[in-house]
Amino acid sequence: MIAVGLGLQYGVARVLNVSHGEFIMLGAFATYSLYTITGMNPILSLVITGPVIFAIAFALHRTLFRYIRKTSVSDSAFEGNSLLASFGLLFVIQNVALLIWGSDIKGYSYLTETINIAGAIYAVNRVLALILALTLALVFYLFLARTRTGKAIRAAAQNLSVAQLMGIDIDTVLGLCFGLGALMAALAGALVSMMFEITPLMGLPYTVIAIIAVVLGGLGNIMGSLVGGLILGVVGNLVTYLHPGLSMIAFYIIFLLLILLKPKGILGR
Repeated sequence: MIAVGLGLQYGVARVLNVSHGEFIMLGAFATYSLYTITGMNPILSLVITGPVIFAIAFALHRTLFRYIRKTSVSDSAFEGNSLLASFGLLFVIQNVALLIWGSDIKGYSYLTETINIAGAIYAVNRVLALILALTLALVFYLFLARTRTGKAIRAAAQNLSVAQLMGIDIDTVLGLCFGLGALMAALAGALVSMMFEITPLMGLPYTVIAIIAVVLGGLGNIMGSLVGGLILGVVGNLVTYLHPGLSMIAFYIIFLLLILLKPKGILGR
């Protein structure tokens, strides 16, 4: 889900959003706050945290990144300028989170009971997170594949100029891509908070993994981002089983090999 969100933002809207992980953090902390303060079920909180963060991200694109696009002399200049802007956004969101929630590690206990599946023992919250992540990814794929708005997003991903000539409101579509990317990140953050401890500084490692997954799957290919994320998830857990400190090194090795051998990604064209 994290990779799919960044795939939309970079593959379609052309914003390499290095603050992507901060939206994961915001989703996690919003879910934590709703659970600890009001007792709201983390699954139910998805209905609140997702739309709120979507609205914030959409407004950010319509103001900050739309302005950068209009004032940039070329697409390359826009990518560089938006990258710098997202760096600034990263530190703004981080420090706002530190002011609100403090620097201490937070967490809560939710469905920590175990379940036996074919002789293997799993925590219930992890099984639930898997089911929800796959369901949300499937719903999102159907939205892109079956709806008129999804068709406009796919057209913009293929060729922005031609899509605009066909009558598509590019500013709105790009804003939707950025907002939907943040929405997927926020929902993923809510699922993360069910299983792991959270901190205002947790975002950047997720951003790095998402970038590698997007490139692995194929830039601009949403299904490729999903496949890339699944591959990295499996590789990361296998390497962690052998040695917990080597997972990020394995990700970087995959990234380097990919750039050398297949820079367009697994499903890239």
